[in-house]
Amino acid sequence: MEEKKLLRILLGLVLPLLHVDVTAADLPPSNKLVFILAGQSNMAGRGGVVASHWAGIVPPDCAPNPSILRLSPQLRWEQAHEPLHDGIDSNRTCGVGPGMAFANALLRSGRAGGAPVLGLVPCAVGGTRMADWLRGTDLYADLVRRARVALETGGRIGAVLWYQGESDTVRLADANEYGRRMLMLVRDLRADLAMPHLLLIQVGLASGLGQYTEIVREAQKGLKLRNVRFVDAKGLPLQDGHLHLSTQAQVQLGHMLAQAYLNYGTSTL
Repeated sequence: MEEKKLLRILLGLVLPLLHVDVTAADLPPSNKLVFILAGQSNMAGRGGVVASHWAGIVPPDCAPNPSILRLSPQLRWEQAHEPLHDGIDSNRTCGVGPGMAFANALLRSGRAGGAPVLGLVPCAVGGTRMADWLRGTDLYADLVRRARVALETGGRIGAVLWYQGESDTVRLADANEYGRRMLMLVRDLRADLAMPHLLLIQVGLASGLGQYTEIVREAQKGLKLRNVRFVDAKGLPLQDGHLHLSTQAQVQLGHMLAQAYLNYGTSTL
């Protein structure tokens, strides 16, 4: 009996040591360069999605890379791959978005500030209005929580990539309030993350669900805050004719976002 007890104790000590399936995502470097991806469906990615089915085609610019991690819905770092927002933009079919193309372009530039790993934190949810993202909402709380986890696990936030507003083109009241609400979001995020100079790169709408797209676009372009940059998606091809960017358009947008970040100045990296 004593021998069996001793054997169980020894197995309890030895077996954990034999389990060595520990990936880089399980133990990510402490100096990750982190990017928060938030907004609605065009940030979550619908590239290649037709009739709620994703074709599964991944362009070379969006290929997985061991140096690109994603914060999963369970708040664990794992190797990132398309669809990046799978499990985050729940109850919807996600496809190619701008995130992987952005990260790969940044790595290829060789100007990622010496960070060995880029950490992507997907937070976008399709069909959401600006009002759904203000402080006090579930989406805002989840965004802040995921950003804080990214920081606590070792990293620094390079920027928030924001693509949202299509749902705010439906009602005139939402379109007219867009600029004020965006201002509040940026200020609250900076305060709650204790990052007063947090960079936010917002994407100008390429499309809208309603007739007030230009009002929202003007509000986006007119946002007067330091460390807020504007990347215009207008003119990029839409795969469904009116709302979602095509796969190649998402790749192009990812490159545009990477260039906007690099143009912000290597001194801030």
